[in-house]
Amino acid sequence: MFITKEDLGNVIYDYQLDQITEGDDDIVAQGIAAAIEEAKSYLTPNPDNKKWLDGRLLYDVDAIFGATGLDRNSLILQHCCTLAKWHIAELCNADFIYEKAKERYDRAIAWFTKIANGTINLSSLPQLDRTEESAGDTQPFQFGSRAKFNHDY
Repeated sequence: MFITKEDLGNVIYDYQLDQITEGDDDIVAQGIAAAIEEAKSYLTPNPDNKKWLDGRLLYDVDAIFGATGLDRNSLILQHCCTLAKWHIAELCNADFIYEKAKERYDRAIAWFTKIANGTINLSSLPQLDRTEESAGDTQPFQFGSRAKFNHDY
């Protein structure tokens, strides 16, 4: 599994995790699974959306989330742990700072959104080979104009 319960120690104290889940490891596993699915959704291109053919990197999601131990990308792991913490923390009113968790969750989602949009790239992540695309697919181009200038007095 890409994330283990022990990995969550980087984002939440063990006593807080036990207090929130009342020692139920199934809740922890559910939060971890939800976090991984959420992260995958940002890194997986929609095959019906030709926008992904615009030249941005296509990541090998199966290889990224199939990695274990020290082979995992540390930045992806850290953000996924933050997402898992949020999914678990939704049950909580324990000794836990909700706003801080929400802020970190929002930052992680913003980061994954930048990865998905191609604003930032991680060269250390496995990528899909674009030569596997069918010959009929062409690279789209963009055109447009600047937004209309308007004097607001």
